Amino acid sequence: MTAQRVCALSELEQDTAIRVEVDGVPMAVVLDGNGDVHAIGDVCTHGDVSLAEGFVEDDTLECWAHGSAFSLLTGKPLNLPAYEPVPVYVVEIDGDDVLIDPALTKEV
Repeated sequence: MTAQRVCALSELEQDTAIRVEVDGVPMAVVLDGNGDVHAIGDVCTHGDVSLAEGFVEDDTLECWAHGSAFSLLTGKPLNLPAYEPVPVYVVEIDGDDVLIDPALTKEV
């Protein structure tokens, strides 16, 4: 597989997540406060809830329904009730394009 365009960098708002789907894989894409773009699995591992609807703070994305915060760097939950990590995807920036290959996850 190759990386696919999921959105424009200019479409992302700082400290806000958006939901995208690449080849049937739901992801939450985040522009953090440092200007870095992250992509993690969009489904909370505690329940079937979209993480993109949650709250971004520093390098975490918090599930709006259950309160579990997931690291944008590792995908690991930082508090209960979630205890399983979400996948973290490799993000490429090409000009104003945000590109993600759903087959490429970061090893952490």
